[in-house]
Amino acid sequence: MSKQKGYWITGVLAAALLLTGGIWLWQGGNGAAEPAGAGEPVTVNLAINSGLSTFSILKEQGKLDGLLAEVNAKASWSEVAGGPALLESIAAKRTDISFLGDGAALQGQAAGLPFVNIGLLSEGAKLNSLLVRPDSGIQEVSDLKGKTVALPKGTTSHVYFVKLLGQYGLTESDVSIINLQHAEAASAFQSGKVDALSIIDPYKTQLLGQKQAVMLTPKEAVKAPVTLVVRSGFLKEHPEIVKTVLEAIGQTVEWQNANPEDAAELFASLKNLDVGLIKGINANLQLTFSPITEDIAAAQQQSADFLYESQLIKKEIQYTDYVDNSLIEGVLKAK
Repeated sequence: MSKQKGYWITGVLAAALLLTGGIWLWQGGNGAAEPAGAGEPVTVNLAINSGLSTFSILKEQGKLDGLLAEVNAKASWSEVAGGPALLESIAAKRTDISFLGDGAALQGQAAGLPFVNIGLLSEGAKLNSLLVRPDSGIQEVSDLKGKTVALPKGTTSHVYFVKLLGQYGLTESDVSIINLQHAEAASAFQSGKVDALSIIDPYKTQLLGQKQAVMLTPKEAVKAPVTLVVRSGFLKEHPEIVKTVLEAIGQTVEWQNANPEDAAELFASLKNLDVGLIKGINANLQLTFSPITEDIAAAQQQSADFLYESQLIKKEIQYTDYVDNSLIEGVLKAK
């Protein structure tokens, strides 16, 4: 096992107050409370978790603003550089709603951070890839023994790589992991400073398209589910606001899947990337808007067990304890 065993974040579960009969804002002092529809709008903090995401479209199209106004709420947006940074933001109550890949989600839950998985955004079958240079002589994962691999620790790319190693009877101790965020990891790979790269888009499609990399194929497909998450305290206090945000996310996913050309144009303008590249990336997204199914929960549990056995998380968890499908089921039923 590498001396760097993961990215650990500690946090204390925030206390929240939910009074029977509706959603209330605690006013303190004399103990009076008033409905969320009165007074100043409630701010819901949404975070774009790097890359090309549905949340970017949600922000740019502005439809969420009108929906939130109907429940006396308003959006405040931020952008974070990956799962570990998002976990810190949730722990500090700077983020209420966002999305996480499997690696960060499972590590956060093992660390006791206060969030719940409330829906599935992608099964993530094509989310991650392990890349090497075409002239490296590395033909399969087993050839990586003793090599250097760049990836951001504590993210979905990290979990994908560890699971891929396991398919070939290897562990992290068999390689040298260089802990870099996705952009820096891609640069290190391009400059020849590392032998391999565990990465997501847009870097994967870009490097493959430029013939700077080839992909090592796993023995078995490795799913990396992307789930919608909400801070537990915010969900308890404002379930109607969370439901409203989910409605907007569902509409955005539907639009994105029905209008791939327009979505590509929007992403290209936001990220200053080639439209053709974006179209290739979008083909890998495989977006959905659904409850977390039994199959996905089983895949997440398998990952959690594997991470615990590999000492990448310090506590065994039961994944379904952190799932609440009730709101997204209500949204879908109302369509």
